[in-house]
Amino acid sequence: MPQINASPALAHLRVLDLSRVRAGPTCVRILADFGADVIRIEPPAGIDPNEAMFAADRQGGDFQNLNRNKRSLTLNLKTPEGLEVFRKLVVDADVVVENWRPDVKDRLGLSYEKLSAINPRIILASISGFGQNGPYAGRPGFDQIIQGMGGLMSVTGFSGGGPLRAGLAVADCGTGIYAAVGILLALLEREHSGLGQWIHSSLLHTQIALMDFQAARYLNEGDLPVQVGNDHPTSSPMGLFNARDGAFNLGASGEGNWKRLCDCLGEAAWLQDPRYASEKLRVRHRAALNEALARRFRERDVAHWVKLLNDAGVPAGPVYSMPEVFDDPQVRHLGVAQAVPGDDGSSYRLISQPVTLERTPAGIARPAPGWGEHTQEVLTEIGYGTADVQRMRSEGVV
Repeated sequence: MPQINASPALAHLRVLDLSRVRAGPTCVRILADFGADVIRIEPPAGIDPNEAMFAADRQGGDFQNLNRNKRSLTLNLKTPEGLEVFRKLVVDADVVVENWRPDVKDRLGLSYEKLSAINPRIILASISGFGQNGPYAGRPGFDQIIQGMGGLMSVTGFSGGGPLRAGLAVADCGTGIYAAVGILLALLEREHSGLGQWIHSSLLHTQIALMDFQAARYLNEGDLPVQVGNDHPTSSPMGLFNARDGAFNLGASGEGNWKRLCDCLGEAAWLQDPRYASEKLRVRHRAALNEALARRFRERDVAHWVKLLNDAGVPAGPVYSMPEVFDDPQVRHLGVAQAVPGDDGSSYRLISQPVTLERTPAGIARPAPGWGEHTQEVLTEIGYGTADVQRMRSEGVV
C-alpha cells in the first residue's frame, strides 16, 4: 500500500480516521507521525452542516498541525454504498478512530460488534465527551465545558477571581493522548491474543485524571483545591516573581532547593527563621516569604536571576511570549518546530512529536491532505476502478 513514510515504527498499520475537531485528530496524529498509513475519511463537501468547524481552513496552521502525514478519502456514510466502501476498508485495517456521539455508530451499523464481525483483529477507538454510556452519554462535549465539569476551572486563576479556563484545550489534547496510548496497548495485546478490542476514552474522565494531585488530595485527605494564582498549592517558594525588567518562574520546593536558594541569595538567616523551617511552614507563611523574595528579585534583571538560580541548581525560567518560545536555543536544539513544504510551494512550520525514539523516530513527511486528495488512490487499493469512482462522485457517494 502507498505510504507517506513518516517513520518505520508503525508503517505496518492502517488506521481509518473518522474523527473531527481536536481530540480524535490529536490521537491519530501520533500514529501518523510514527508511520501508520492513516486514511482521514471525510464527508464530501456540503454533507456535514458543521464542516466549516473542522475542515474549512485546510491551509491554516491548526488544521495542518493536526492532520499532517494523513491521506484523505471523501466518503458519504449516509449512503448504503458509502457504508459498503467503508466496510471494505475495515477488512484490511488495524484501527478505526471515531469521536461521534455514542449512538451514531450504532445507527450506522459501525459498532465494534459489527466491525469485529468483518475483521476480528480490528481495534475501535471511540472518543466522546462523557463516555459511551451513563446519564450524560448523549451530551455534546467541548473542551471548555469539560474544563468546568472536571474541576480545572475551579483551581485556575487568582483567589476570588471566579472560574477561569486554561489557555489551551487541555481536555481535548489529553484525551487524544490517552486514546493513542490505549490503541498502542490494544495493538500490543493483539500480538498475543490475535484479537482486536473496543477502547474508549472521554474528555470528562481525562480532565479529572489530569487534575492528578489536586483530585487525589481531595479524595484521600479531604483537601479542597482552591485558586492560588501563580503560587503552587502545596510548595513554597514556587511561583511567579517580578525582576527589574519582567517576570520569571521560581521552583524552589523541597529542602534541598530551599537551602540552595538561600545560599545563592546570601540569605542564611532565612534558614534559621522558624517560619520557614519546613515546606508546610513556608506554605503557611507564603505571603511574608514571597515579599522578602520580591524585594531581592526587583534588584536585578530576569536574565541575571535565571542564570544565578540555575547555576546553583535551583529551577527557574523566564516567561516567554510565543515568539520568544521558538527563539529559545534549547527549543531550536530540540527541533520542536519543523518546516514542511507544501505541494504548491508553500511551507508550514509544525510542532514535532515530543517523544523521541532513537532508532525509529517520528517524522513529518507531508502536510495535511487536500479534501479528498487520495480518494481515487485509496479506492483503487481496494479494487474499485476509475469508472466506479467517477460514478460514485456523480452520485454523491465520494
